[in-house]
Amino acid sequence: MSEKIAIAIVHGVGTTQPDFADEMIAELGKRFTDETGVPAAESLAFQPVYWGPILQVPEDVLWERMKAGGELDFTSLRRFIVSFAADALAYQPLPGENSAYDRIHAECARSLKQLAAAAGPAAPLVVIAHSLGTVISSNFFYDHAKPATGLHGPLTLAAIGGVPSALEKGETLTSLITMGSPIALWSLRFTNFGKPITVPAPALAAARPALAAAGGWENYYDPDDVIGYPLKELNDAYRVAILRDVAVNVGSLLTSWNPLSHTGYWTDNNVTKPVAARLADIWRRTNA
Repeated sequence: MSEKIAIAIVHGVGTTQPDFADEMIAELGKRFTDETGVPAAESLAFQPVYWGPILQVPEDVLWERMKAGGELDFTSLRRFIVSFAADALAYQPLPGENSAYDRIHAECARSLKQLAAAAGPAAPLVVIAHSLGTVISSNFFYDHAKPATGLHGPLTLAAIGGVPSALEKGETLTSLITMGSPIALWSLRFTNFGKPITVPAPALAAARPALAAAGGWENYYDPDDVIGYPLKELNDAYRVAILRDVAVNVGSLLTSWNPLSHTGYWTDNNVTKPVAARLADIWRRTNA
């Protein structure tokens, strides 16, 4: 029996349903099977990281109160902007409180625990993240690598548990796929635009160099997406950390040419085809 690849899928801003990853999972699975001849169900373990409800209720209350304050034009666009800004602001860490940052990271930890149970505690980990989910993923693994900083709050520590597996600790992180990422904007909080996480994880690179060679951090962005940006040129550290920035045209005829392209990455061939090929390469190297 082959070793499975563990794949966590992290959504971004906006009103998100529990099945947000279903179409991408189906498409990646089909492409993987077509390329390898191996059933995806036997080789890939998918785990959506559904953090949206943590912020959705207060955000809905905020929106209703703002609408009650007076007439608003461009309500659809305004609702999207409010969703992005509210999520990003609410996600800011607050020392000493059970902040949204800690609650969201606790959900990430619980999801990785489920994924480790499904794929195996040392399975190669691939993270596919969209929008604010790219910031969440980056922060979560950065905190994992720097436990002495105390950035993990009590809720996250409780979700991680006493003896986390290698997968849960991020030690098997092989590949990070970011789509429509605002990390470039988030980096304004730091001197010289901050420091990226290392992908593949150093522990994986040391233990399984051939597998690590199939991994890396790929960043997909649509030039029409005003939230997603290239990352490689942020600074010297990002230039090394990012395998490649990939400019793509995603979305439908109605959205591919404007900022609404931000929602179009999930099942676009320009994303799913190369991502499935990367999963196939990782699986082959894992089971060589």
